[in-house]
Amino acid sequence: MALSDTAVRTAKATDKPIKLADGGGLYLYVTMTGGKLWRLDYRFGGKRKTLSFGAYPAVSLKDARERREQARKLLANGQDPGEVKKATKAATVAASANSFEAVAREWISRWKTDKAESHTSKVIARLENDVFPWIGTVPVSDITAPMVLDVLRRIEARGVVETAHRAKENVSMVMRYAIATGRADRDPCPDLRGALPPVRKKHMAAITDPVKAGELLRAIDQYAGSHVVRAALALAPLVFVRPGELRGAKWAEIDLDKAEWRYTTSKTKTEHLVPLAHQAVAILRDIEPISGRDVFVFPGVRSGRSISDGTINRALQGMGYDTQTEVTGHGFRAMARTLLAEELHFRPEVIEHQLAHKVPDALGTAYNRTKYLKERREMMQVWADYLDRLKRGADVIPLRTAG
Repeated sequence: MALSDTAVRTAKATDKPIKLADGGGLYLYVTMTGGKLWRLDYRFGGKRKTLSFGAYPAVSLKDARERREQARKLLANGQDPGEVKKATKAATVAASANSFEAVAREWISRWKTDKAESHTSKVIARLENDVFPWIGTVPVSDITAPMVLDVLRRIEARGVVETAHRAKENVSMVMRYAIATGRADRDPCPDLRGALPPVRKKHMAAITDPVKAGELLRAIDQYAGSHVVRAALALAPLVFVRPGELRGAKWAEIDLDKAEWRYTTSKTKTEHLVPLAHQAVAILRDIEPISGRDVFVFPGVRSGRSISDGTINRALQGMGYDTQTEVTGHGFRAMARTLLAEELHFRPEVIEHQLAHKVPDALGTAYNRTKYLKERREMMQVWADYLDRLKRGADVIPLRTAG
């Protein structure tokens, strides 16, 4: 007799396993601990075999019967249901291992080795939030241009076109890695050229007016927050390095006696030298008794960490500045680039080298940390003295002409 739902539901364990037959080789195997497992006995190639269909109640009586019929069709076509199940499972595992998310995470583990932690975190977050939920489980070899475009359209709909462009770049990098490792044939992202509206370049907010720069410097002097943050704020305009490089400055990189700071830039991965004006040295000597025993010049609240990525901007906001429209931590670089050229008349190539930008010369050399070093030392001191005059509110007259 065929089983009923009631018979399956009320089946009880005994002191030995029992089999409750449903017909056609299908039966419910009840273990001594009360487990209820669906199994199918069949013969293939003259041998008796058993196929498992899962456990009740996750697999109902109706589900088990449907799977029995599928197995019988395979047998009728000369196929072993057990081997077909193994092959399907293996294909599923392979597809999972080669899914877009799996390949992307593999790519990230290799790509991030020479990247700044802050940059890596942004890329991972972008993929996890905007890409994986939609195409993460798709085999990387099956990714198509329409699939990627659907992902990008969702991002664009939020009004963040630049993020959509960056997501497209990240997807393309993953696809190129998949091609290189033999798991995909092509990158569909080039097919999407022109599918997204162009990004309107938005420069970091910066103060480049001498009078307003003086007001900012006076506000920094009056900053009422922690001594560590105040020192970072005071040093930022003097050295005009990238914000991540400032907050990540380490005492091991700084030689106060030589008035030098040597480190590897976060963007170009080149060794960079910052000559320190005597005002910068004074700030560092002042904070040394507080943070000198720490790895970082500007230690954060958590042990072993520097101040956080948004500390400088939050401090500027606390001083009443709008970091979207007036000035950001990155804006000190634009301030220096503009005023050094327009007010103090230093040569552009000297300024660009001090900004650690890649500026090819006649020989094709992109960057040399010691190039123009004598001029850069002079420039950094002239710059610091100029900022002092701006802070005092004095009328500023350039003291040198173009070299």
